[in-house]
Amino acid sequence: MLQYILLSSLVVSLISFVGLFLLSKRLKSHRFLFILVAFAAGAMLGNVFFHILPESLENLEPIKFSFIFLSGFIAFFIIEKLTHWRHCHDHDCSHKHDVKPLGFLNLIGDGVHNFLDGLLIAISYLVSFEIGIATTIAIIAHEIPQEIGDFSILLFSGFTKKKALFFNFISAILAVLGSLIGFFVLRSDSIIIYALPLVGGSLAYIATTDLIPELHKETRLRRSFVLLLSLIVGLLLLYALKVFL
Repeated sequence: MLQYILLSSLVVSLISFVGLFLLSKRLKSHRFLFILVAFAAGAMLGNVFFHILPESLENLEPIKFSFIFLSGFIAFFIIEKLTHWRHCHDHDCSHKHDVKPLGFLNLIGDGVHNFLDGLLIAISYLVSFEIGIATTIAIIAHEIPQEIGDFSILLFSGFTKKKALFFNFISAILAVLGSLIGFFVLRSDSIIIYALPLVGGSLAYIATTDLIPELHKETRLRRSFVLLLSLIVGLLLLYALKVFL
C-alpha cells in the first residue's frame, strides 16, 4: 500500500510544474480555469458523498460521524485563516507594498496545504484502495487550477520563472512528507476510523467555500451551464469509481 501512497503523493507534487503551461493562452483563459474549478468541486463532493460518507457510516454512529465531519470542516476554516490559503481572493494583494511578502506567504500557505494533502491521501489509502484513488483524483483536480494560480502569484511577486517553478515544487513535495507521516503515524485502525470523517470535512470545506464561490463569478447563462456540466462530470467520475473499482 505504501507504494500507491507515495506514487499518488508524488503525482500530486509534480502538478506544481503545470505552471510551465502558463504560456498557453488557453490556460490563461478564465473560462478554462473555471471549468477545471467546477470539475474539481464535483470530484471532491463526489468523493465525500459516494466514498467517504458510506465507508464512515459502516463504522461510526451517524451523530458521531457528523460531529467529526464538522470538526474537519471547521479545522480547515481555521487553517485557511491562519495561512491565507485564499491567495488574495479579494484582490488585496494588488497593493504594491504587499507584493514581495505575498510570494513567501503563498509558499508557506501552499506548503501547509500540500502537506495536508499528503496526509489525506495516506489516510484514504489506509481505509481502502478505492477511497485512496478517489481522494487522489479529487486532489489532483483541485491542484491543477490552484497551482496555476500559485505560479502566477509568484511571478507577480517578482520571482523569475525558474525560481517560481523551483520553490513551487519544494512546496509541493511536502505532500510526500505528509503521506509518509500519515502512513507510519496514522495507520492504526482506531485512528483511521476517526480520521476519515475529518478528511471528508476538509474536502467538503474546500469544495463549498473555496471552489463553488469562484464559479458564481461567472454570470453568463451559457458559460454557467458549461460549469454545471463540468461539476456533474466530476461527480459522475467519482460515482463510476465507486461502482467499478
